Amino acid sequence: MAQADALINALKNVLKARGITYAQLAKGLALSEASVKRIFAERSFTLERLDQVCTLLGLQISDLARMVVSEQPVPSRLSVEQEAKLVADPRLLLVAVHALHQWTLEQIVDSFALTRAECIRLLARLDKLGILDLLPNNRIRVRVAPDFTWLPGGPIQQYFRAQLRNDFFNSHFDQPGEKMILVSGTLSEESNTVVQRAMNRIRTEFLAAHHQDLGLPLERRNGTALIVALRPWTPPQFRELRRPPKD
Repeated sequence: MAQADALINALKNVLKARGITYAQLAKGLALSEASVKRIFAERSFTLERLDQVCTLLGLQISDLARMVVSEQPVPSRLSVEQEAKLVADPRLLLVAVHALHQWTLEQIVDSFALTRAECIRLLARLDKLGILDLLPNNRIRVRVAPDFTWLPGGPIQQYFRAQLRNDFFNSHFDQPGEKMILVSGTLSEESNTVVQRAMNRIRTEFLAAHHQDLGLPLERRNGTALIVALRPWTPPQFRELRRPPKD
């Protein structure tokens, strides 16, 4: 029972870290909030239910086990130094991104112009950087949580803004598999918080879908990026026309 309790505690830590409520979890499980609260309170998880919750969170049960073994959550972000190393070498960044997306060595080599030996050397560098473990038979085990995020304003985000942003948005977003929604309005702080919670749910659903599709062959999967952004903002042209505040 001690190990089962430790797994459930690790799961509760993940929910808390992501700001996911029992109500939100209940919706994803098609259960009532009261039922979810009872399951956690009584620790009456079946293996199937635990797997369902992990899938919604984009986790594997083995990820929870690693959190228990290490007695601390798996890092959800890389360090500035790690990100800087990736940005400095496009091939290293390519291998890192696909390894973090659960690609195997064979899948990376089959899909990109890298030799097997070169890919292994890059994986070994990522191992040394603490981003993954290169296991026997060149199996890959990542050292970060499945829902890891790039550092806000860090090297990867700076790289995206400088090198990739224009390419990403160079589309009408009207082709199959593409969609962009641009809305604007005036929100209170409370409403802004509600929308941010919805954004977190979308992120969780995206990661769950990614995890679910890992079992499909590569030819049925496409590299997909989702960017959802929210901030209090007014176009500079509008700001210039604002009346000064009254005394």
